[in-house]
Amino acid sequence: MKKTILTLLLAGTMATMFTACRTNTDTSSGAMSNIDTTTTGTVNAELTDAPNVPKPLTYTSPKRVMVTLEVIEKVMRIADSTEYTFWTFGGSVPGKFIRVRQGDMVDFTLKNMPDSKLPHNIDLHAVTGPGGGATVTNVAPGYDARFQFRALNPGLYIYHCATGPVGMHIANGMYGLIYVEPQHNPLPKVDHEFYLMQGDFYTKGKFEAKGLQEFDMDKAIDEKADYVLFNGRVNALTGPNSLKVKQGETVRLFVGNGGPNLVSSFHVIGEIFNTVRVEGGDLVNHNVQTTLIPAGGATVIDMKMEVPGHYHIVDHSIFRAFNKGAIAQIKVEGKNDPNVFMNLKKK
Repeated sequence: MKKTILTLLLAGTMATMFTACRTNTDTSSGAMSNIDTTTTGTVNAELTDAPNVPKPLTYTSPKRVMVTLEVIEKVMRIADSTEYTFWTFGGSVPGKFIRVRQGDMVDFTLKNMPDSKLPHNIDLHAVTGPGGGATVTNVAPGYDARFQFRALNPGLYIYHCATGPVGMHIANGMYGLIYVEPQHNPLPKVDHEFYLMQGDFYTKGKFEAKGLQEFDMDKAIDEKADYVLFNGRVNALTGPNSLKVKQGETVRLFVGNGGPNLVSSFHVIGEIFNTVRVEGGDLVNHNVQTTLIPAGGATVIDMKMEVPGHYHIVDHSIFRAFNKGAIAQIKVEGKNDPNVFMNLKKK
């Protein structure tokens, strides 16, 4: 009797798994049938360093898009008096912003520089295929790998290194964003687009300890970050490096969270997000104060800057902002508007 029950349970489980697999396959086929996949030419992708974003795409039919990323291991400043050996996609943290269009065939090359000390690969969350490309891009120093993928799903996606130990590669700065523009219902035009990524870093020394710091695996495993940063450096986007716009202009933030561990409570002090594309997908929320961005996730935020001043971007897990570096600034220039905000002086 027990064997009969067990057999029935196993049969039911297998049937469920088969149905799920068949359903997923059918969904994928449906996705292919609902978009134009006939390529009409070849273009080179514009790749940008944060906080810059590639210009919106002007072509309206699928292309073969050529993308080349270089893996560069280099020492850079993580704070004014502190250096760190970053592992990067393109020489900066975060890596290059990639912009393609739904239906494009992306021809992707990953080059590991000859002076690198370790092999690396890339997992792009926008890829439908084994490992997001990681299984075919594992490259030793001085070598390169090439593959292609169809951009089936629109949205904002993370990419990162997936070479073991995966957490260490990500913690050293190996992440970036790829945006797949939809074929239908593209995002509305805005005055400015900016690229930000949050990441947590783990060093032998404490926050802003002087000199070259080494990665601390024990801290990383325990999720005890010394730094929580936007764009890989303390004050990367403050003071003279702040994002600059004018009063009345619309701003779009493409925001990712490389992790490897911490969830971001993303907030702009003194602003309300008019539109949030939750986790970078199709779900849209409005009038949002703070939005959660999971490790390995992203979001697209639109807002209008109504009055002048300095606006602080923070992780609202607030000790991270004021004690670990998770703070950036938007500087808005213009004239005061008492209909929106005015300081009433005490008599």
